[in-house]
Amino acid sequence: MARKQSDYLAALLSEEPAPDTPAPAAASERPPERLRGTTLLGRESALARVASGEVRQVTQLLLDPARVRVWPGNARSYAHLDEARCRELIDSIIAEGGQKVPAVVRRIEGDADHDYEVIAGTRRHWSISWLRGHSYPDMMFVAQVVALDDEAAFRLADLENRARADVSDLERARNYAAALTLHYGNHASRMAERLKVSKGWLSKMLRVASLPEEIVDAFASPAEVQLKSGYAIAQALGDRSTAARIMATAKTLARDQQQRRAQGLVPLPAADVARRLLAAPQDGDDAPPYVWTGPQGRAALTVQTINRQGMTIRLHAGAGADAAMLADALRAALTALEAEGRGLPL
Repeated sequence: MARKQSDYLAALLSEEPAPDTPAPAAASERPPERLRGTTLLGRESALARVASGEVRQVTQLLLDPARVRVWPGNARSYAHLDEARCRELIDSIIAEGGQKVPAVVRRIEGDADHDYEVIAGTRRHWSISWLRGHSYPDMMFVAQVVALDDEAAFRLADLENRARADVSDLERARNYAAALTLHYGNHASRMAERLKVSKGWLSKMLRVASLPEEIVDAFASPAEVQLKSGYAIAQALGDRSTAARIMATAKTLARDQQQRRAQGLVPLPAADVARRLLAAPQDGDDAPPYVWTGPQGRAALTVQTINRQGMTIRLHAGAGADAAMLADALRAALTALEAEGRGLPL
């Protein structure tokens, strides 16, 4: 027998998981590909089929996106959305003559500028807002209005994000850490039960959320911090005897990434960043004070020693860096080391 729309939303927000919406496997970081498609279908079905009005005062409306804000309890960072990240969705909305899959919002009070806030559908809100400012001023934001408390809203938003590859592990981890305090009184077991995930998997996500900004800055973007490598780095930082070396390496990598962006070079891959961070404790005191990586991903300039007699700097062949790049790298090295109190002795 076909399930009623009201039954689907009720199951979505109840203690029991919806039968056609499997949670991610506890032993993996993301759902297997064969399950991810099913999860995505379940999510789209959930958001497209709850317009019956029979559950929690569900109402579907056409809204001006300017009057709708984004709920801060959602994992997705609205500030990081742009045309490139939403291009496929924008093109789909144009081709279909409007937004076909409604977002989920709830009514708010006490905000003179907004009437609703988005619980699920942040990219749809951004895309419709962008279209209204780019040749489609009459495009409306399609949303289903539901009455949910914050904890239920969090669970609904989490289900929305589980199948989204463009919601990074770090975004979700930090969202979980905030929700743990806000909704579950810092009881991880209760939170895992409500989300239908394993306690071990949730524990790893919460450890990733604890990564300091210096570590995150070592990656090309926060979106590249994944659960597997992020958890390993968080564990390594728990050892005080090696944490300082990891943090020092992170600062070097962050400088390198910044310089590569300034020169229009390809950023260091996430796998290489994670490998260097995890290898930092084994580098010991022999680790060079500063390393700049060239376009081919190999060391191009290394400050090998700093002492009273001066600095020993090595320029490496075969790193794909020309004279101008090396000159810029040398200036950056001197500036960075000076800022750390390890500059060239005068």
